[in-house]
Amino acid sequence: MTSTLDRTAPRDLAAEVPARLSLTPKTTLAGQLDGAWWPHSRDLEAELPALAATLQEPWGRVTRVTVNPTRWPVVPHTVAVDGHVLHVGWFTEQDPDKLILLSYGVGRWDLLVIPPETEPAAAARLMAAAAIPGSVLTAGVLMANETAIGRGIRDARRRESTWESEGGACMSPFGSPMGRSALPLPANGWR
Repeated sequence: MTSTLDRTAPRDLAAEVPARLSLTPKTTLAGQLDGAWWPHSRDLEAELPALAATLQEPWGRVTRVTVNPTRWPVVPHTVAVDGHVLHVGWFTEQDPDKLILLSYGVGRWDLLVIPPETEPAAAARLMAAAAIPGSVLTAGVLMANETAIGRGIRDARRRESTWESEGGACMSPFGSPMGRSALPLPANGWR
């Protein structure tokens, strides 16, 4: 697999934009995910500093991150974050739609990673679903469900468009659209 990154894009811009994040509220219910993250790009080196900075207050200093490399063109070994180093690891066995964050002495958090190119409505649904306390849905299941929902909406629109373009129920037996006035009248003459 070959990937290209635009090295001319300023990395500082990603650091200025706040992380798009939805976290599970503090509760005793343990779920599969602790929330969702919707990065602005697939550049981990540019995106991780804003994420780590946003999470520092509620969760403490994030020291390690693991990802599945199938969704990231480049996985750096380390990323500089506010005076410390964030170590980045990758595992092909990890769910490709999940990011794992670790902090010494504080714990582990699993976040659904919403692809940057996701439509805002779909991202909002995914962020809400990933932040439900005690949810047993995994990152992969949430993404598969969203794909099915998105496809269902597109298919319904396409079917409706086809229905309208073909004249709805006004079709000749030969499959061509007919005008409404061309419909045969019932034998008793009622309209």
